Amino acid sequence: MCKDVQYPIIYVRGYAMTKSEVNETTADPFCGFNIGSTVYRAATDRSKKARKFIFESPVVRLMTDFGYKDVFEDGMDIMDEGWSGAFPQRSIVVYRYYEQASDLLGQGETPDISVFAKGLSDLVLRVKDLVCANPANNTSADKFRCYLVAHSMGGLVCRAFLQNPAFGSDTARACVDKVFTYATPHNGIDMGGLNVPDWLTMFGMDTFSRENMAKYLNVEQYASVDPNGRVDWLPDLGGAGWKFSVDRFFCMIGTNRGDYDVAMGLSRTFSGHGGDGLVKIENASVWRPAEGGNEAVPSPRAYAYRSHSGYFGIVNSEESYQNLIRFLFGDVRIDVWANVDDVRLPAKVAQAAGNKPVNANYLFETSIAPRGKLWSLTRRKAEEDSAACRNYAALAGADPTAKSIYLSSVFLGMQWRVNPNSSSLAYSLSLCVRVPEYEINNRLWLDDHYEGGALFQDTLVVEAFLDSSGKSVTHIDYAWRSTGQSGHYVVPQDQPNDVLVLAVPFGNNHTPGINGVLRCFISEWNV
Repeated sequence: MCKDVQYPIIYVRGYAMTKSEVNETTADPFCGFNIGSTVYRAATDRSKKARKFIFESPVVRLMTDFGYKDVFEDGMDIMDEGWSGAFPQRSIVVYRYYEQASDLLGQGETPDISVFAKGLSDLVLRVKDLVCANPANNTSADKFRCYLVAHSMGGLVCRAFLQNPAFGSDTARACVDKVFTYATPHNGIDMGGLNVPDWLTMFGMDTFSRENMAKYLNVEQYASVDPNGRVDWLPDLGGAGWKFSVDRFFCMIGTNRGDYDVAMGLSRTFSGHGGDGLVKIENASVWRPAEGGNEAVPSPRAYAYRSHSGYFGIVNSEESYQNLIRFLFGDVRIDVWANVDDVRLPAKVAQAAGNKPVNANYLFETSIAPRGKLWSLTRRKAEEDSAACRNYAALAGADPTAKSIYLSSVFLGMQWRVNPNSSSLAYSLSLCVRVPEYEINNRLWLDDHYEGGALFQDTLVVEAFLDSSGKSVTHIDYAWRSTGQSGHYVVPQDQPNDVLVLAVPFGNNHTPGINGVLRCFISEWNV
């Protein structure tokens, strides 16, 4: 189904605060993307020890799994004068933008993000020239594309390059096929509930001030769209001969603050719950702004129980790597939403409330895993502060937008099938709606409350079958594991191939209870 093309990957690393961190970064040929992890995985047999799990690093895995190569030659990289190697299309390029800020290789002074963004534009054009100059790549300037993969502040460098016409050229922007970010503070960094102020210039920390971000990201015009000053807007971009959409921008979001040890744990303390120890979940993704009467559209995103960096960091994790390769090279995209039709209070709560206001937050948990794997592509749990949340007033109200909850996006591919002879792609989707704490007139109601209970909890198994060409979905089978309730959806022959909507009811007739429809928007990817 997908094009048999893997474009060059340009890695853009994250923020280095101190001078020693800058120097360590420039001393590393791959700026940290070569760092893997060795962790333990719980054993199923209690008599056995936990199982060791090794992830070799994204750089090594791309080399072993897909034949990518680095571009260092005789101690030089492609931006050094005198480099003259043959550049393969499947190449890994590291944007070494901190060199100019290091004591060893630069002037020791860190420029602002606009300089980094312009440098990225120059690097993209350099890669383009080298790819097109190699006859073995069989490509031309009008067909050249590349991927940008960035961690933390590196994602802001990518956005500044793409969104601000003052930073670089449209020719370079037209070369970007997709962008993947790990733990990027797309809406800035908050500490102690406050955004980093624009006057905090020490170590360049004002880079994460929303006031400054609005300028270099060119989003000041969205103040009317979001009066709260959010800067995580990525509009449809375009110029002479190029277009770029939020649909091609993936955000990998970390949810484990506990294992982030920077500043002796102070960062995770002041960043608070609901994040990776530095970046809050709500600030780690981008949206297409709500314009012209249309609703805001989320970028594809997934959630992993990983910290911002360190031994349990988000970059050096199997979960993030699997999302990366499926987003870059996969065949099928699935966007998962839960639409709530009805929510019912406990009878005693409704009786005790009478005409008094009832407040309750409903937590939507989910995890999605492809068939035959030992990890999830996305995971959202209440205990990890990553569950999607809606309050009772929104779910019981009349606004359909408030009743529509985006859960996650996943990408699947024919090349990762457990059985290579199978013509189907399968995944499981676990959904849980947790019982909330009820407040009546701002006072907790604890009668008959059992912590950890759920209004609904089940796992949906979905299998999509493709035609003989492997290019179109012909039918979909699905079933809830606990009840066995199943369905069979045959795609009409005249159905447009852009998006299929698999609508599966969930819920029960209990009181308290919830009913709704789980919607999986399934579309071809990389066609």
